[in-house]
Amino acid sequence: MTDVFAELDEFLDTAFEAQERMSAGDLQRRAIAADLPAEALTRIDALPEGEYAQDEAAEALRALEI
Repeated sequence: MTDVFAELDEFLDTAFEAQERMSAGDLQRRAIAADLPAEALTRIDALPEGEYAQDEAAEALRALEI
């Protein structure tokens, strides 16, 4: 499971490079474009709607019970 979180952290670093906040939908689209593994995509797809700062997104992804 730790590998998934490492991949997600790396993805978030890239996704938020020039953004302060992103919507859950934007994160989903970028994750698909980045060709993330299925387990990581499942977590991103499960994010509740809304806008996230990078630290908020990371915390929300870890808190999901999947």
